[in-house]
Order: sequence, then C-alpha cells, then structure tokens
Amino acid sequence: MNNEPAPLTSYSEEQRKTAVQKFRIIEPYLIGEKKLNTIVGETGFAKRTLHYWIKAYELYGLCGLIRQKRCDANHFKLEKEVVSEVEQLIYQYPKNSLTSIHRKICSICEEKQWQRPSYAQVYAIAKSLSSAAKTLATDGTKAYKNQYDLIYRREANYPNEFWQADHTLLDIVLMNEKGKDERPWLTIILDEYSRSIAGYFLSFQAPSAIQTALALHQAVWRKSHQDWSICGIPEHFYTDHGSDFTSKHLEQVAIDLKINLVFSTVGVPRGRGKIERFFLTVNQLFLQDLPGYIHNKKSEPLLSLHELDAKLETFIINVYHQRVHGTTKQEPMTRWNQSGFLPNMPESLEQLDLLLLKVAKARKVHSDGIHFQGLRYTEPNLAAFVGETVVIRYDPRDLAEIRVFYNDRYLCTAISPEIADYTVDLKEIVAARNNRKRTLQKQITPEKTVIEEIVESKQFETSSEKPKSNLKRYFNE
Repeated sequence: MNNEPAPLTSYSEEQRKTAVQKFRIIEPYLIGEKKLNTIVGETGFAKRTLHYWIKAYELYGLCGLIRQKRCDANHFKLEKEVVSEVEQLIYQYPKNSLTSIHRKICSICEEKQWQRPSYAQVYAIAKSLSSAAKTLATDGTKAYKNQYDLIYRREANYPNEFWQADHTLLDIVLMNEKGKDERPWLTIILDEYSRSIAGYFLSFQAPSAIQTALALHQAVWRKSHQDWSICGIPEHFYTDHGSDFTSKHLEQVAIDLKINLVFSTVGVPRGRGKIERFFLTVNQLFLQDLPGYIHNKKSEPLLSLHELDAKLETFIINVYHQRVHGTTKQEPMTRWNQSGFLPNMPESLEQLDLLLLKVAKARKVHSDGIHFQGLRYTEPNLAAFVGETVVIRYDPRDLAEIRVFYNDRYLCTAISPEIADYTVDLKEIVAARNNRKRTLQKQITPEKTVIEEIVESKQFETSSEKPKSNLKRYFNE
C-alpha cells in the first residue's frame, strides 16, 4: 500500500466493524490454525484478496483492513470552472432534476468550449455537496440558522437566577364584559431552575407593558396562598423583543431592582422551549376540560375572565406545581423550596407598587375620602390631605384597595368599605355600570300610546306609496 492509513479513531463505526469482520476471516491463518487454501474453500474469497488483507494487517493493523477512499474520489476529472458551474446551477435551480441540470451545463460548456461532463459526473458533484450548503443556498439564512446553528442551552443553577416571560393567546373562548365571545391573552413569568410559575396575568387586551408589569409585580412579591411560595427579585429576566418587554418603563424597573434584562435574538425565538412547554401543558391538562375550548364542540355556558382566572390559579398551585417535571424529575414547587436560599426582596411593597403598578390616576381628596369608579376609599391618614391632589395606583384585577402617593411618595393604602371583603375587577364595575345605564335609559324613554303607534304606521304606509300624478282627471271624461 502506498499511503499509510489514518488513525483508527478517524473512521466510522461501520468501517471499523467491517475491518473486524475481515480480520476474523484471516485470523485462523495468522495464528496457524488453518491453511489459506482451507479458508478460501470455506469463505469463497479469492486467494489474492486474502493475501492482500494479510499484508495490509501486518503492515498497519486493523486500520489496514479498512477500505480506503480513492485519492480521486472527490475529483471529477473536470475543469474547476465546470464543477463550479454545476454547483451554481444546482443551487440556483433546487427543484430541477439532475437531467435538467445536465442539459443546462452541456449548453454552457458548448458556448464556452469547455469539456462537457457526463450525467454520472453531474450526479457525483450533486452528491458531494453538503446539505448545509444546499439549505443556505435554497432556503436562506434563517432556515440555515434554524437547522444548523448551534443553540446555547442556558441552564439555571439555582432559583431566581433566570426568569422567563412570554404571552400566548389561549385556545378558549370566554364571555367578556359586553356579553360577547372573546379569547383571552395569558402572560406568564417562569423560574427556569425549578420551572415554577412566579406570576401571571389574564386579559382580553393584547400584550402590553401594563400586563407585563402587573405579572412581574405578582411574581416578585409574596403570594397570599401559602402553597405558592415563589417570590423575590430575579437576577436575569429573559424575554423576546416585543414592544411591551423593551419599553423604557420596564428598563427603568430593571435598573432600579438590579435585574439584568436579557433579550432573545430578533427573529430567533429558539432556546425558549421551557415556557412553550408550559403553554402546551395548560392546553393539554387544563383548557381541554373547560367549556369554550376551541377544539371542543360542546355547547356549554362560557366562563367569565374572573372565573377562568380563579381556575387557572388553582391549576398552577394544586396541579402544575405538584406534578413531577419531565426534565428536572422533581415537582416545580419542591425544587424551588428545597434549595433553602433567601430570595432577594424589594425594600417594601410600596416601592414595588411605585415601580410596577403603572395604572396611575390623579384624584382629589374629599372630606369623605377619594372617589374612584363609583367607589369611595378611606384611610385615617387622608384627613390631613383634604383638598390636595394625589396619585392613586391600583391593580385592575382587584379594586378593593388602592395605593395613594403624594409628591411621588407613598402615603397610605385606602380601602373601599363597600367591597373590602371581596375581590372586584375593574371590568366588572364597568360592566355593571353599563347595565345600569341601559336599564335607566329604558325607564326614562316614555312608552308610545296606541294612537301614536297607529299614526306612525299610517305615515309609513303613505311614504311608501308611489307618488300620485299631478294630472287632474274629471268625472265626465
């Protein structure tokens, strides 16, 4: 053999397996158990072939029994210009057959007086092209990145190291405050280490900075439910490039709370499968059994947004957080709790309110409190600010209380006595007010008398008749 073969590790498993099979055939001769003629008679291999294998093994060991590629395997005995032209034609016409490519290159060669390739040579060139190069040429950069670029799989090492946020339009139809069918949006914030849900927000409105801020407010602060213990300020907050995530407000919040905002590459949402998997779980284990699920044909009364919110919270706490996760092999809430670390919390709830409760309104303090949405909010500290204008901040999901700020400083939390024992949504108040307005409108509109209805009907009949002719007709005509 002219050239020494490459190291054994450079060959494929299949090539090494074939080499071992050859060795087993010549092994009885090498150890003196059988003569070469006997092996020829038993195996049917030519004596010349066996001599070649024995010599190769004695020289190079097992590597010598691996079939070497021809030195001209990737050389098509064509001019470089012809090979390059064939490659360009294959990239330019990806849907054309090789027969078509062969005809085109033959025409080009005839014009440029090049050596014409055979069909077998064109076929060999096509087979030699890498699939990655074909994908890049035919499908573009984005398709190439999706298929061949390496993905950096970031793994959190402890709770609250990485939080991830995203929105999805849920596959369920609800009854909105106007009594019409509508699909809700869900905003989720997930802890990557434990896969626990830190916070969420349901709304009929398309994703915005308000929904993100309210979900983050719930995620950071301690929950009222004892079995939902995840809280604290995350070290990194990973999102896409949506306008709600890239808003100046969220940037300011991140700087103040010392959160590092991390954005996914524009147009490349890969690597965010953890939160996508949760959305899939919501569909498969939660929404499918509810009325209004868009893939079911059952005709049942639709849920309201408030009802779905309550059911979703129960599902997260009692079902999702208690199921063994397929990747971590632990229950999400157990994994978050077991580390025993102390979460980094804001200095106060008021600081968090000022940062994240974007829903802010200016209101004047009256002698009986602050009036807002037809409700009255009172608190002893307001007595010293009667006549002053303050800023109130509130969570639209619960109007039982509002935060009051004066000159950008927290003053107090005022409570509405009428709904202090309930959780009342802003949309519920608006819907109730609209219903009341419609009822009153019917009351103040006087009913028509029978005579008025008859007169109106006659006027309608007269107006719908054909216009009479102006020509006078006499009886004696």
